[in-house]
Amino acid sequence: MMDSLTDSPLVIGSHTFKSRMFVGTGRYAAFETMQTALDISGTECVTVAVRRDRLINARGQSLLDFIDTKRYTILPNTAGCFSAEEAVRVAKLGREILEQMENPGANWVKLECLGDTKTLLPDPIETLKATEILVRDGFEVLVYTSDDPLMAKRLKNAGASAVMPAGSPIGSGQGILNPNAIRICMEYLKENDPNFPVIVDAGVGAASDVSQAMELGVDGVLLNTGIAHAADPVKMAHAMKWACESGRFSYLAGRIPKKLYATASSPTEGIIAR
Repeated sequence: MMDSLTDSPLVIGSHTFKSRMFVGTGRYAAFETMQTALDISGTECVTVAVRRDRLINARGQSLLDFIDTKRYTILPNTAGCFSAEEAVRVAKLGREILEQMENPGANWVKLECLGDTKTLLPDPIETLKATEILVRDGFEVLVYTSDDPLMAKRLKNAGASAVMPAGSPIGSGQGILNPNAIRICMEYLKENDPNFPVIVDAGVGAASDVSQAMELGVDGVLLNTGIAHAADPVKMAHAMKWACESGRFSYLAGRIPKKLYATASSPTEGIIAR
């Protein structure tokens, strides 16, 4: 039994983590900055977009040379895929790469099947189709979806190991646009399985967004652009780490109910009479 100052680990499929923040490796100005930001963030799991990320930069440096594959579990990402067929192919490529590296992330995938390049919103039909195929092929699938509770439930029923509703569009920095939808997603996904992982993925731009997501009761947050494109990515990584932890503990502690009128914080009994 945990005490009030500890937390249970996050379990997703066969993976267990202390940190509840997942950090992406794309869009940093330099690999060195990315490396330091990952370290400061405290994350134990980093996402790599197999199709999109420049594994080799203009200076001939390899992205993977700046990721400690003994320290981090790598989560291959199908970002940039617009059909189930594409996503499945990229997921298998990611598995091959990580098997050769002997990284424990080889058995899972962050699934993205996008609908168009303008909104980067998920295509629900292709996403569901890809989930079913990948689960049959032995993958543990962490699936990016909209905040539609019914779609979230379908993806869980298709065998997803975690469902990841968007807080807002990818890279938009708008934060959690519809917290009530996230709450309903959690209600549906955890109805008969309170430990089923729900991760907010996409749209967070500041530490307050991460804290808000965690205070809703989600199990974790995945982010990339919010750190990578901050004026000071390393400082933002530090802020995001503490926001994730403080939001989680705020949720576990249980906030006071909101009231229309004031309630005195000091005792009213024994007040000195005039």
